[in-house]
Amino acid sequence: MNRIRRFLVRGLLAFLGLLALLAALLAYLIYTPDPELPQLSGTLSKASMNVDGVERSYRSYVPKDLPKGAPLVLVLHGSGEGPQALRMGTGYGFERLADQHGFAVVYPKSFGFDWNDCSSIGDTEVNGVRADDAAFLDALVDKIITELGVDPQRVFAAGVSNGGSMALRLALEHPERYRAVAAALANVPAPQNFQCHPVAQTPSVMIVNGTADPLVPYAGGEINLLGLFYKGGQVISSTASAQYLADRNRIAGNPKVSVTQTAQGARVEHALWQAADGRTEVELVSLHGAGHVLPQPWARRPRLLGPAPEAPNGPALIWAFFARQSK
Repeated sequence: MNRIRRFLVRGLLAFLGLLALLAALLAYLIYTPDPELPQLSGTLSKASMNVDGVERSYRSYVPKDLPKGAPLVLVLHGSGEGPQALRMGTGYGFERLADQHGFAVVYPKSFGFDWNDCSSIGDTEVNGVRADDAAFLDALVDKIITELGVDPQRVFAAGVSNGGSMALRLALEHPERYRAVAAALANVPAPQNFQCHPVAQTPSVMIVNGTADPLVPYAGGEINLLGLFYKGGQVISSTASAQYLADRNRIAGNPKVSVTQTAQGARVEHALWQAADGRTEVELVSLHGAGHVLPQPWARRPRLLGPAPEAPNGPALIWAFFARQSK
């Protein structure tokens, strides 16, 4: 009997040790410390609005003494996140830029776990209700234009991960509203996973993707994490996504390609398709060796999402693209 008891105790201790090891490994893969909040000039506010009978929420950052006619940048979070997670995950990068360059930032909240983007796969309902995220964003832009007096001709949308997928929907279905959009860590859904109804041509679009992304495959395929978590359907490759947008805008010819190196030695490739009149651009920024992260120097990202370089500064890349379109 004592031998059996010792065997059971040893088995239990081994099992508890394994659990502790797995917990430590999980913490190592997903833990990230909160970035330091920078000194900002403006005010962050939280508000809500009713759109088609559904209460929707958002946060906005307005720099001090923002002039009338300033640009507006919508920044869309990823799946299961929200405005605060996106602010911290980008190291408050868009607010830092807003202070430097004079624009308003709005962080809308999706209705469901996912934005209802162009993908036919996603958790977009809450208690059987599926809100129209594009209509919400359209109404939100109108509200911000009225309240802040921002320039309706300089409204931009940037999204990260599933937010990037939503930004692509805005470009395809609401091109008249946005002067340009940026989709980070996102590709165009494959035909069998595509539910949008594109209209006319798109505004200028930037895609920023890491070639070692473990969630949204740079080369195309199924969105998933380790083959087990968060399956989001098939997407085409990053290059094919950019070419698809260039074709929609009737931009002929091959893109102009340039390569830069960061101070840490990371290779950054820019492929630029530009319309003959210079007004519409499609740019693919390929971050060689980067994972499912928008690089920036202030906030660490979970190791589970792959390599996270500190450069180039992703929010700054996106704003530079937007500023170029303003001209």
